[in-house]
Amino acid sequence: MMLHPELTRAARTARGVLLGATALLGAVAVTHLAQAVLLALALSATARGATQHVPALLGAVLAAVVARAGLTWWQRRTAVKAGSRVRGHLRDSLLEHLGQLGPSHAVGARAGAVRATLVDAVEGVDAYVSRYLPQLLITCAVPPLLLIAVATIAPPALLALVPALVLALLAPRWWDRALERRGREHWDTYENLAADYLEALQGMPALRAAGAVGRTRERLERRSTALHRATVAKLRVSLIDTGLTDLAIQGGTAAAALVACGSALSGNTTETGTYLLLMLASECFRPVRDLSREWHAGYLGVSGADSITALRTAQCGVADEGQRRVDWPTAPEVTFDEVTFTYPGAERAALAGVTFTAAAGRTTAVVGPSGAGKTTLLALLLRHHDPQHGEILTNGTGTRRYTLDSLRRGIAVVSQETYLFHASIADNLRLARPDATDDDLRRATGAAGIHDEIAAMPEGYLTLLGERGATLSGGQRQRLALARALLADAPVLVLDEATSAVDERAEARIGQELYRAADGRTRIVVAHRLDSVRHADRIVVLDGGRVQAVGDHDTLMAGGGLYASLVKAGHTKEAGRPAA
Repeated sequence: MMLHPELTRAARTARGVLLGATALLGAVAVTHLAQAVLLALALSATARGATQHVPALLGAVLAAVVARAGLTWWQRRTAVKAGSRVRGHLRDSLLEHLGQLGPSHAVGARAGAVRATLVDAVEGVDAYVSRYLPQLLITCAVPPLLLIAVATIAPPALLALVPALVLALLAPRWWDRALERRGREHWDTYENLAADYLEALQGMPALRAAGAVGRTRERLERRSTALHRATVAKLRVSLIDTGLTDLAIQGGTAAAALVACGSALSGNTTETGTYLLLMLASECFRPVRDLSREWHAGYLGVSGADSITALRTAQCGVADEGQRRVDWPTAPEVTFDEVTFTYPGAERAALAGVTFTAAAGRTTAVVGPSGAGKTTLLALLLRHHDPQHGEILTNGTGTRRYTLDSLRRGIAVVSQETYLFHASIADNLRLARPDATDDDLRRATGAAGIHDEIAAMPEGYLTLLGERGATLSGGQRQRLALARALLADAPVLVLDEATSAVDERAEARIGQELYRAADGRTRIVVAHRLDSVRHADRIVVLDGGRVQAVGDHDTLMAGGGLYASLVKAGHTKEAGRPAA
């Protein structure tokens, strides 16, 4: 039977428990053999008329049945424990790796397909690891031993049993390539359907607004039909596999029975030997029959194994080769030194020779027109990508020397796109710091300008938020994300359009509170509303991926360059808006 390297690799995380489950399965096999021998002796005694031993033999058979029931229960519990351990470790490692991959992987991956891998494919690994692998070891051990026993009783019976066993084990392998291809097609179709459904659910408001619900339903129906066809195609090959195995098992058992009868009629075998031959011949095929059943039970894991491998081996956008952990005792100075970066396939550099320093414990604003390179700048700071030329340093140390995990823990980020979980407000806030007290929560939300609104809710901080924070407005979601970042207490605070969904007056109030709450941290702020950064200690103006000017608000306004033009354009736009 097929051994998939990805699944056997996953099984190593529960090697001890799996060996225990296999040993118990071996003990169960021993009770089957004991029952077969005892029944053969009882039948032989009955045939000879020595019925005085039959009650004791039948009592021993009953004891074997009871022992098997207890061992089977114990074995199943142990196997479930092994499967649970493998699933948990595999899922945790995949999630951890997914977190390290960053946005570069998310751009090319569909959330529904990743969900199918993390949930359904990993669940499918359970049956393969906890049921199929132990049964495979038993199948490799028990039939050869029984063939040796049969050879001592009636050697001619091997002529019937050995070919049948070889056929039962190897004939289905002729179809492995077809089954693997069908299984891959089935899994790919399932992944695509799962991704389409998740996308449709998440985008339902947009579908309704565009009048595309009906067209989407038709597309999903076509996907479902394709999945049905793929399932039937895989089932068709699987039935051929099962049919060949059953044919070999039934044919081998019947041939062994004929050999036993012929041997008995010729007088070459005693009554006891004849009955033993019949019973042992049947037991030779029991592990093979069980193996076929467990193989089909665990095939979902085989179908999804390639997706697990692809996710586990997906390359991060940057190499995590740093050895140092972030140990900034105070807010660090952040320096961009001749940083140049070009996206793969792009003709023009997103950043070209960018050089500036964000002073320790101060606020540095990065502004510029759309496409100037502001988002790329932050992505490089967080090491979602690495620059092709130049370097980013914190207190004189290149960020590549830090481990990715510790670097990103040292930088708290609030972006324009916030994510809140289906949990209470307090739980969402404590994602940043699980040990935060209620007073800590109130201080952070006060600085973010949302404490009063939370306190006015019926359940206060225990209010349950909808998925993605659907029960809150855009401005409330941003301010809650801002409070969460303040709770993280990271030495560097990055605000990427963090208050874009808040009106100007509220933004100004939040800005004042924020500067007080984040005092002592190095703050890097990206904003389109230039009025929100006019009080920054330093403003860096980007244009076309290059630093056009650096200075404070008054200096840049006096210079009359791009910054002054952007500020005047913003004021003109605000003046042209109708009053609310």
